[in-house]
Parts: sequence; structure tokens; C-alpha cells
Amino acid sequence: MIKIIYGTGNQAKVNAMKNRLTPLGIDVIGLKQLNADIPNIIEDGTSPLQNACKKAVEYYKVFKTPIFSCDSGLYFDTLPDELQPKVNVRTINGKYCTDDEMIEYYSKLAEKYGDITARYKNAICLIIDNNHIYSAMDSTMESEPFILTSKPHQIRKNGFPLDSLSKHIASGKYYYDLDKNELDKVAVEDGFLEFFKKHLNELKS
Repeated sequence: MIKIIYGTGNQAKVNAMKNRLTPLGIDVIGLKQLNADIPNIIEDGTSPLQNACKKAVEYYKVFKTPIFSCDSGLYFDTLPDELQPKVNVRTINGKYCTDDEMIEYYSKLAEKYGDITARYKNAICLIIDNNHIYSAMDSTMESEPFILTSKPHQIRKNGFPLDSLSKHIASGKYYYDLDKNELDKVAVEDGFLEFFKKHLNELKS
């Protein structure tokens, strides 16, 4: 197995990525599994790609081993720009929110404006060594459009608070009520798999 660090302290994200990349022979390790001081990185980029690259570069400086970081932005199809979370999904009105605070804020937003059609735009930056740095943010990494609704599902998972408010458009079901295999695909879009397949030989060398 190829071992690679995922530059995040969110274990739920680590587990989701691990499930998707294990069939490629990639063993994903999260920051919390390392016996080391983790730098505090301010994610002040204006796009998911800027934040993903900043995190990957800073983490690589510390660990000097293959590492990747991801970042996401949440975008609503019908709401005005001042209500778009973009890269500040968890930071609301200048406050970094807990899972419960996020659920409360976004459920009230959906209650006020009705079910909201939303999507995540995702980015990744992979650093193998100083000469092999790759990044991407394209449509294959975007989530499918989904509905953000006002009533939370009874299931909640740490690190993925908005999943409890997310509904599958075609079926009208909460994502937590879908088949597990479908949930794994939603958690990590196929574009990420294609990205790692593209660079798999370099990771092996």
C-alpha cells in the first residue's frame, strides 16, 4: 500500500477518502494519527483551490512526505451573493461554528427561503516532492446538486454536519437514507479518484 497523508484534522473526511482510495492501493493517514505538532494554517484564500494549495504546501514543509489537502466551497443556486457561504462554510458572520451551530444556521436559512438547491465545488493539491506538485479544481470534483432542507435528519456524523440537512434531488430522500455505496460516492466524488489514478505511478516511484 502507498501511504499518504491527508492534510486534515477531520477524521470523518479521512475515513471517507480512505474508503474510496483503498481499492487503488493507497492508504490514507490523517493528521491526528501522526505523533507530531500540527501547524495551525489560516485558510484565507478566496477559492477552494487556493486554500487546498496553501494547506498542502505548509503541511509538506513540516512532514516532507507525500501529502494532499482538499478544500470545498458551498454554493447556492438561487440565493444572493451576500448569502453564499463559498469557502466560509463553517465560518458564519466571522465566527467559526461547531457542527450544531452550522445545522442551526443553515436549517433556519432553508426555513426562510424554502428548500435550497446547493452544490459543493471541491479542489485538491497533491505534493509528492518539491518537483512534483499537482492541483485541480474542475467539474468532475463538484458534488451533484442537492437540496438543503430545514428539518435535520436524525442521523448526524461529526465533521459532516450539513449532510443531515441534505436531500437527494431525484429521489427526495435524505442522503442518509440512500444505499451506503451511493453515500461513499457522494462523500468523495469520482473526480478525486481520477486525479489519483493519473498520478498513481509517480506515487509508487
